Amino acid sequence: MSRVGKYPVIIPAGVTVSINDNTVIAKGKLGELSCSFDDSHVAVKLEENAVRVSPLSQSKQARALWGTTRANINTMVKGVSEGFTRNLELLGVGYKAHVEGTKLVLSLGFSHDVIFPAPQGVKITCPSATNISISGADKQLVGQVAAEIREFRKPEPYKGKGVRKEGEYVRRKEGKKK
Repeated sequence: MSRVGKYPVIIPAGVTVSINDNTVIAKGKLGELSCSFDDSHVAVKLEENAVRVSPLSQSKQARALWGTTRANINTMVKGVSEGFTRNLELLGVGYKAHVEGTKLVLSLGFSHDVIFPAPQGVKITCPSATNISISGADKQLVGQVAAEIREFRKPEPYKGKGVRKEGEYVRRKEGKKK
């Protein structure tokens, strides 16, 4: 039995969930998200203020999709009600960031500034010159944007300079010895 799938997804106030064919649609104050599920392996039922997912058989595929489908629906409901946030830190001399409209401008030690346009559904803010906050309703999209920004200058192991997630540990290496 799935430890994740057996629990219902509780729908908070201000969020509406509807099921059309094999698609679950969640609407809330932060937007609208939809997720399709495999209706040949799992059944999704809408109750009063909860969504229940159950497997249609005891096959390995059905049991695997049971917990996955429930987790995806729970993530959508949490996203449209509360949202998700990822924070990045810039470490290095002269490394800084600021927002111009919907574009993030990064100074990362290159000969030119790196300009990153924010995709629709994601809000990028800079509380300070060395901190970046990425927020939105779609957890996957927020994480993808944070990973793309981090790719511009990954933290290097000798001095630790670069773009890192908040609280990320960078394993340091010892330099050359004479």
